[in-house]
Amino acid sequence: MEQEISDLIKRSTEVEKLSLSEDHLHLLQSVQSLNIHHPPPTKDWSQVSVPPASHEGTVVRALSQLEETLSKKIKTLVEVEMKRVQKFAVDVTLDPETANHHLILSDDGKQMKPAKVQQPVLPDNPQRFSPCPCVLGIQKFSSEKLCYEVQIKRKSEWDVGVARETVNRKGEITMGPQNGIWTICLRNGNEYRAADGPPVVLSLKSVPQKVGVFVDYEEGLVSFYDVEAAALIYSFTGCSFKEKLLPYFFPGRYLDGKNSSPLIISPDGVN
Repeated sequence: MEQEISDLIKRSTEVEKLSLSEDHLHLLQSVQSLNIHHPPPTKDWSQVSVPPASHEGTVVRALSQLEETLSKKIKTLVEVEMKRVQKFAVDVTLDPETANHHLILSDDGKQMKPAKVQQPVLPDNPQRFSPCPCVLGIQKFSSEKLCYEVQIKRKSEWDVGVARETVNRKGEITMGPQNGIWTICLRNGNEYRAADGPPVVLSLKSVPQKVGVFVDYEEGLVSFYDVEAAALIYSFTGCSFKEKLLPYFFPGRYLDGKNSSPLIISPDGVN
């Protein structure tokens, strides 16, 4: 139990140091390194007798309170960082020249959803994804910071992130930084993962309704956060960007109407 308390105090000290930092470029990365979604494992002390009887439960309650306090501090820290990140909001619109034939795009270029049947045949230009139902944003970014947010309500599968300009658009698409795609994904309604190398299974405390994407090109950082819960989801760190980046979207397959809701890009990147 002393070891558990020591571990939590150590984490608390690290969070205090982060809260004083103005270096927002690495803050999300540092918060992730604390593994905030998985606090240090604690033993079940309910069956352990600690003499004298008057002390039973006292340390356990103190330990629980310390963990709760730490979680609140981390959430506040992430909320502050999200506000900093949102200052780099960009206006993202979809590029119809890259959209697969099984996608329906809104006229304003802010929404995309899977189609029940293939849409009227469009020119199979080199920019268009085929056969994977993906689409890119029109905007290209390099040597700068950017942030945009995407509503993902009522979806059972999706991918959101960024891709390099020369990403493969024909044939089967293999996800991951090694192939120029940095995304997080949802499959089967409740299976979240980061398409890293190898893929990383994500255990989220809440179901995201809106995902924020933050990129720092110079620092090689791509971070994703749950906008409403003010929680960091995942960060790709140490990335080496050598090309322009574009927003990348996969609204999923139609799945007999179970995944027919659109992905919606927030106006002006952040809302």
